[in-house]
Amino acid sequence: MALEVFHNWRNLAPEARGAAVAYGNFDGVHLGHQRVIADAAEAAYRLGVPLGVATLEPHSNTFFNPGGPPFRLTSIHQIASVLGGLAAERLYLLPFGHQMANLSDRAFVEEILVKGLGVRHVAVGFDVTFGKDRTGDPAAMARYGEEFGFSVSVADAVTAEDGAKISSTAIRAELRDGRPERAAHLLGRPFAIEGVVEKGQQLGRKLGFPTANVPLGEYIAPKFGVYATRTRLRDGRHLPGVANIGVNPTTGIVEPRLEVWIFDFDEDIYGEVIETELMAFLRPEVTFLDAEGRFDVPAMVRQIHLDADEARVILGV
Repeated sequence: MALEVFHNWRNLAPEARGAAVAYGNFDGVHLGHQRVIADAAEAAYRLGVPLGVATLEPHSNTFFNPGGPPFRLTSIHQIASVLGGLAAERLYLLPFGHQMANLSDRAFVEEILVKGLGVRHVAVGFDVTFGKDRTGDPAAMARYGEEFGFSVSVADAVTAEDGAKISSTAIRAELRDGRPERAAHLLGRPFAIEGVVEKGQQLGRKLGFPTANVPLGEYIAPKFGVYATRTRLRDGRHLPGVANIGVNPTTGIVEPRLEVWIFDFDEDIYGEVIETELMAFLRPEVTFLDAEGRFDVPAMVRQIHLDADEARVILGV
């Protein structure tokens, strides 16, 4: 069954209500989040109701810290894609703004979860908060469940096999430190940047390695540098490559972006949405200048081909 996406909790049709819902900020939909969703799935099966996921959009951090640095691990489209793979049937994107931010924890449950979504079950994580000033916690959710007639489950913290705590914060730290393999270990899949391919200076094409340029936008900025990658195209092809993430200091500072050279590929994909997975960090971003401070094209080309050779070895292609 295809995932249905709802952008409000008000005036839902009767058939859109009554799910077992996993509630939380599911940026990343990492392995800890998936434990919460699994609890909701068990309740959905037991109660014979649909499995839903409810999350705030925009993320509460965006609302409370406007103008702050980008931090997202996943786009809404990516969240929906992962949830579909987890057999979720509904995604409720609860529009977060001043009105919702000022609801008490009890009012949040009563107005949104009960009157709005008509929840039969709510699954939360051990560290969930809700309501004005984040006064609601798992114990409060359990009390409100008894009051309003829905069951509640609370997932414990999840750790990786090596004992590392799984959290969105930990994953962001791994990416900032240039450890995409560790981030993937906590996410349960590689971290990937999805976006529309924009036209750049086309310098790479002139030098023999055409790149697809995608702005980072709301994504967290991983450590600037060069990565071995795999890119998923609109038609489903999943192709190896090498990418630079950064501000392009050699040829002119730009907003942080991903520039991926997809190996053995030279098709026009401008305007298309691609998704590029970061598989391994190769080296930091550098500026290629000669002794007189001029753009050193030969040095850059040599290094890019060395990067490509290393990426091919890592990716096994």
